[in-house]
Amino acid sequence: MRGWWLAFAQAVTVTLGALFVISLVAPGWLPWRTPANVAVEEVPATQPGSPAAALSITFRDAAGKAVGSVVNISATRQVRRPSPFGDDPQWRRFFGDRGLPETQLSLGSGVIVSREGYVLTNAHVVDGVDEIKVTLSDGRVVAGRIVGADPDTDLAVIRASAEGLKPITFGRSEQLRIGDVVLAIGNPFSVGQTVTMGIVSAVGREIPTASPFAGFIQTDAAINPGNSGGALVDADGNLVGINTLIFSRSGGYQGIGFAIPVATARKVLEEIIETGAVTRGYLGVEIANITADLADSLGLRSPRGAIIGSVAASSPAERAGLRPGDVLLQVDGKSIGDMSSALAAISALPPGKAVAVRVQRGGRELTLAVTVGRRRSSSPS
Repeated sequence: MRGWWLAFAQAVTVTLGALFVISLVAPGWLPWRTPANVAVEEVPATQPGSPAAALSITFRDAAGKAVGSVVNISATRQVRRPSPFGDDPQWRRFFGDRGLPETQLSLGSGVIVSREGYVLTNAHVVDGVDEIKVTLSDGRVVAGRIVGADPDTDLAVIRASAEGLKPITFGRSEQLRIGDVVLAIGNPFSVGQTVTMGIVSAVGREIPTASPFAGFIQTDAAINPGNSGGALVDADGNLVGINTLIFSRSGGYQGIGFAIPVATARKVLEEIIETGAVTRGYLGVEIANITADLADSLGLRSPRGAIIGSVAASSPAERAGLRPGDVLLQVDGKSIGDMSSALAAISALPPGKAVAVRVQRGGRELTLAVTVGRRRSSSPS
């Protein structure tokens, strides 16, 4: 009897071992391990242009139209790092007063605007650089050179010659309205080309410390370090702005970004390509908006115009007799509604031209003749 139990135990052991091996090597051989047919619900495939596809909310066509025109810009500049030993005479004896040489890397984005290789970007991306490398959307890397820059709008034009460049289509930034969908395209944190989506939060946003001439587009599309100089495009993939600034307490995205309108960028682009620089008129006045309370105190019928806060010494404005407290009403026949319109009117004046400037002073209006000067970057208007 004992023999029979021993044989039975051995047979069971061998059988269990065989089943274990089969379950590992070929589980489908086991009838109870045969996978069941599970019915799942799946959305039917749609063809482009079909009614179902038309109902789908997507911006892939807009992104696909624009991404090939956005490039990555890598630029290097040589700087001198301060001496870690301060004024130590032995250090200065060997290394001089200039400190240690150091190479800094500047990363940003750019937008191809012509088949000839002109690329729009931010001036701060290429400021003072020694070498520029442009990485195209297809991975090609070509050398770039600066054609010109305009620090007042933080715009620059570089040129990168290559075959098969795809220029972007310019849109109309003046037609943007709050709530319009926009896409920001660039290379944030050097992770690679990235597309983010948001809406226009504001238009004509004034940030005098950044640029007195831009009238920024504000957007909540994610813009991060490395996006500078990249494209802000509309829902059809047309360029409406150049991404430039972010408002951030952390250094990263916090929902507030700013772009230079393409209407401004185009004027700067054309003038830089034609002359290598941007020329603006100069009167030599610091101006500000007029509040309702200020309009009442000055006896104005409405808070229109721009008030002169100061006049630069030996400037065209001083020579013409303009004074602090004068209210600008017209410049060369153009009505002045606020500080922005005054800045635009003055900067558009050609240097050397004599123009009529109409002001209100002490309850009466005067017309003065001013010979326009040439504005230097960061100088008064």
